[in-house]
Amino acid sequence: MNKNIQIYTDGAARGNPGKAGWAAVILLGQNSGQSEVLVEIGGKSDHATNNQMELTAPIEALKFILSKDSLGLYEIEIFSDSKYVILGITEWIANWKKNNWRNAAKKPVLNKELWEKLDLIVSEVSKKIKIKWTYVEGHAGILYNERADLIATSFADDEDIELIKNL
Repeated sequence: MNKNIQIYTDGAARGNPGKAGWAAVILLGQNSGQSEVLVEIGGKSDHATNNQMELTAPIEALKFILSKDSLGLYEIEIFSDSKYVILGITEWIANWKKNNWRNAAKKPVLNKELWEKLDLIVSEVSKKIKIKWTYVEGHAGILYNERADLIATSFADDEDIELIKNL
């Protein structure tokens, strides 16, 4: 039975755009159903939008996962409280690419560069393992989603936060 990697991602911006942060909480699921936090990652930008940070979080999480060995032993499920990210990567992106990066209103897709990065890394990771995208309600008491939110907002606010790195 394959083990699962669960990734909770979030982004935050103060001013939107403004000082911003992103985060990912990466868990290694055991066959018994128990999970343990493997690593937490995050970063900041002096000037970004919330959506840019919401996109940066899964990009950086997948880059981290791709850099690890034994990728074929896992399946990945990415949780996000951003419908923009979930719908964008699972539904909208195929049409955007087909329509030369134009949306349904025939306007250029916002954050095209980040969408291209996400699409590229998803394609790369998907060659080795399955990725599932799952929407979770924000600020609903979901432990790891709340933790990702705390990390992202801490980076946006320039506050120190200790990240777990069980590697």
